[in-house]
Amino acid sequence: MNNNNSSNHNLGTSGNHELILAVRDYECDLQGVVNNSVYMNYLEHARHEYLKSRGVDFAEVTASGIHLVVVKAELEYKVSLTSGDSFTVLTQVEQEGRLKFIFLQEIVRQLDKVPVLKARITTTALNERGRPFYPEKLVEKFV
Repeated sequence: MNNNNSSNHNLGTSGNHELILAVRDYECDLQGVVNNSVYMNYLEHARHEYLKSRGVDFAEVTASGIHLVVVKAELEYKVSLTSGDSFTVLTQVEQEGRLKFIFLQEIVRQLDKVPVLKARITTTALNERGRPFYPEKLVEKFV
């Protein structure tokens, strides 16, 4: 799955982590659909839950001097969610090179299993000086 094009991955039901959420009214814009910026919140929440499910507490990691940061976000919007829609965020991660970790994510509407969004989120770990590094103890928990 080391492909730089987010449209070429398909997690289907084999994603490593699934999180079910529902759209709240205030997340919709004047057109009655979820505002495009809100999808980033859904994806980030799912990434944090993914890490938590593997014993990685984001706040503890940060307090220890390891800063997990997004360096690139590629999102491909397929269809819009509307108020009350339930959806699943599928998440899996793979390592790219020594310092990058790619979160492949999809949002799928629950009602009809229609793909809503595909994302490829590139992340890295920074030390206290802001330099990329390989946090070995952390990586073995989530890759």
